Amino acid sequence: MIVFIFIVITIYSLLILGFIVGFVKLKSDVPIQKDSIPFSVVIPFRNEVIHLPDLLLSIASITYNPTLFEIIFVDDASTDGSVTIIEDFCAQNKYLDITILENIRNSNSPKKDAISAAITKAKYQWIVTTDADCVLPKKWLHCFNNYILQHSPNMLVAPVALIGTTSFLHHFQSIDFLSMQGATIGGFGLQQPFMANGANLAYQKEIFIQLSGFKNNNQIASGDDVFLLEDFMEHDKKAVHFLKNTDALVLTYALNDWKSLINQRKRWAAKAPQFNNSFTKLVGVLVFLTNFLMAIAIITLPFYGSLGWLLVLKITVDTVLIFKTANFYRQPICTTQYLKILLFYPFFIIYIACSSLWSDFNWKGRVFKH
Repeated sequence: MIVFIFIVITIYSLLILGFIVGFVKLKSDVPIQKDSIPFSVVIPFRNEVIHLPDLLLSIASITYNPTLFEIIFVDDASTDGSVTIIEDFCAQNKYLDITILENIRNSNSPKKDAISAAITKAKYQWIVTTDADCVLPKKWLHCFNNYILQHSPNMLVAPVALIGTTSFLHHFQSIDFLSMQGATIGGFGLQQPFMANGANLAYQKEIFIQLSGFKNNNQIASGDDVFLLEDFMEHDKKAVHFLKNTDALVLTYALNDWKSLINQRKRWAAKAPQFNNSFTKLVGVLVFLTNFLMAIAIITLPFYGSLGWLLVLKITVDTVLIFKTANFYRQPICTTQYLKILLFYPFFIIYIACSSLWSDFNWKGRVFKH
């Protein structure tokens, strides 16, 4: 058993070292270009009255030429005052091209339905998606414009970080998010993209339509980002890029209770069996298996002291990737919480993986079958 644990954690460590190398290899310098590309920004929302004021304030602060972008909000059956907040904002900022649509449910995925509905109404070739619980940077669209003019991608994955680091729960989410972002950037640096985040994603409308949008995965509640990434990669892998620029960093809010976090992670886990990309499947299996064996190693450490070196190996490579990402994103890490999070994380992963197999999850007040 110890030999098996050694082999798995060694392979995992080599994978993370590969991500670290890929992270460093991926360049971030993009020359400044004149504003010229028009964008259709798509924002689905459902009962976001708490977060919308911050989002709208950030939209008003975007410095890109306002005649070169539109904002399409899609209301997914909100029952609070979300629509009123957006309408009031529109009345006060008439120079912005903003449309509010009502979502029409056609599948098991309300968010994919909302994005698809917006794309049918979008005026422009480049679609940019984000979420209603986000804060957008001032130079956001400048960054997309500059990169597209320089590199001509079909899809552009961009960075996302969390707001909220006051509790252990918030710190836990921040570390987890940084690890995912580090792996995402590292994967692109290795020319093996396998993750994306719909809170900061851009792609060409024409290719989205050509690929039939979300038709092949709309039975799955989530995955408006990762499944679309797979489709765009299958279409032309070389034209799927990552925008490694902190001026394009979108911030999103950490969840405030464990129940919400568990439901979110179960929603994410539910799509894993449907991945088509072999590398994505390999990473998923290896991450779960490593964390499963890490949990065993932590429990049995008093009896098998030699496992301590394996714990140190995994923690070391994870730490390098996480701190490298945090440094690039200029996000501080609470060192007093950090080790506790790393030791707790394997048990959390095991719980999410197992519970997602037999229990449903709640998302935006709706229950979805696993």
